[in-house]
Amino acid sequence: MPKKKAEENKPAQKISKEDFEVRVLELAEKGMTSEKIGETLRREGIHRSKEYGKISKILKAKNLYHVPEIKNMQERLAAVTAHSEKNRQDKRSMRERERILALLRRQEQYNKIA
Repeated sequence: MPKKKAEENKPAQKISKEDFEVRVLELAEKGMTSEKIGETLRREGIHRSKEYGKISKILKAKNLYHVPEIKNMQERLAAVTAHSEKNRQDKRSMRERERILALLRRQEQYNKIA
């Protein structure tokens, strides 16, 4: 069994609800999604509890929420597109770009309906 890093063994910090919301909004301003914000807070030793509320609800209240799946696909699409432009003969990357575009389109359509 691998050893845990020293920073993962930190005890959970108890902070106020307002401080928690401020920290979440700071991380959202850096362009992080709700799932990345949760991971970052957990690494810092701040664990989300029921009294704080969900991170996504805090972000939706401030109009900073982005669907993590869509944002991750957009980042992948940008990376594959940059690779395709540099390597015009790479047929596999062209196919991957089309596949990611199709996934992104379906995900956007799903999130508009739901």
